[in-house]
Amino acid sequence: MRLPAPPRPTTKNAGLGVAAISYIAIDYLRHVSPAWHSRLMPVLWIFLALAALARVPYYRHWSEEFRSLIPFVASIVFMLAALLYEAISVRSVTAVLGLQWHRNQPPLPDSGQWILLALNEKLPSAIVALLRAPIIGLHHYLMLFIMLAFSVLCDSVKAPGFGLGARYMFTMAIGRLLRAISFASTIFPSPRPWCADGRFRVPAHPHPWLQKYYIPYQSDHIAIRQVIRLDEAYVDIGKPVGEYRPNWGAMSFLIDFLRPTASEGPTWYSLLKKAEGGCNDLIYSGHMLVAVLTAMAWTEAYGGYSSALVWLLVAHSAQREVQERHHYSVDCVVAIYVGILLWKMTGFLWSNTVTYSDRRLAKLKKIEGRLIQASKDSNMDKVRELLKQLESSDEESTFSKGRANKYGRWFPFAVIGFALAVVLLAFTLTSDG
Repeated sequence: MRLPAPPRPTTKNAGLGVAAISYIAIDYLRHVSPAWHSRLMPVLWIFLALAALARVPYYRHWSEEFRSLIPFVASIVFMLAALLYEAISVRSVTAVLGLQWHRNQPPLPDSGQWILLALNEKLPSAIVALLRAPIIGLHHYLMLFIMLAFSVLCDSVKAPGFGLGARYMFTMAIGRLLRAISFASTIFPSPRPWCADGRFRVPAHPHPWLQKYYIPYQSDHIAIRQVIRLDEAYVDIGKPVGEYRPNWGAMSFLIDFLRPTASEGPTWYSLLKKAEGGCNDLIYSGHMLVAVLTAMAWTEAYGGYSSALVWLLVAHSAQREVQERHHYSVDCVVAIYVGILLWKMTGFLWSNTVTYSDRRLAKLKKIEGRLIQASKDSNMDKVRELLKQLESSDEESTFSKGRANKYGRWFPFAVIGFALAVVLLAFTLTSDG
């Protein structure tokens, strides 16, 4: 006899969508009416915090949260390591060429920029103003995801929230690593030629390595043909322009990547802290990656009409990135499909797919055929062996629940405190964009 199909998930309430729209609308008031923004935003935060805390005593999935805690923490560590590597690469791709190159290099031709400029002439002024409006930014997408993860307390999203958070951050870390590798592989000139002068105090001349292998062959057609034919850097450049080399101890290997100057401070970490975004970290867009991952998480975990709104906000962000010349069109296009594909590949950490809610039932489903065959063959030893496998699965689940119950008095509050600390850390790290 076949096992019954698992129940369909319950219909989600609309509270999360209303909260998300309210947050975006109230935060936009900072551009329209700062006075009303300063009044309404604290009220919204207090309401959301109280709503979450009121649900803590009634939350029934602390054992699942307990099991997901280690993957969540591991994902945080992985993401921080990826962000550090990305930060080093962001400065490196600008510093390696020197400021003089950036001043003289024109932006690449971008059909997306041309189309947006043409639309500005055709569309009504109200629509053009809407497209230019700073409706949503990086911190908004992070906050939308945080609201999504916390909504497990209201059973609006499938538990565990730490599992959803682990998937989001793990996917983000993979995306950040791929992004750093991509923009460091081929360096595009910035759509804003003044960007490097405004953000970095790196040397004006290129790195000695590029003085030998790039500068002699960057624009001379004859030299390019010759280097292709000989397959070697044949131009004798003499003694290259020297570099400032501070004493960074064990981290001195970073000097060739970060190219510090004497006026920028004594440590490598101070260089990275001063950076307010990059100039040549273009393909693909990190802001759009965050936006797409938030939209994918929202669509899978919550769905409904609010997910369509989130995707409209993603499209709005993409056209603003191009229109304001922070990125080329290709940077946004690649970020969209990379984000979608990466999210699809990390469902092993958390998934909203309709499955058996009980792990024992899922295990029983796997061995159902063998159990029926062993019963038909009157092979009681095989039946006992299969049932022991089920018992071992139950013991593992009971052990996790037992540990969660053992620390049940403090675990929910520790979880909420830890999650809030992560929220504050995320907003601190993204305060400069």
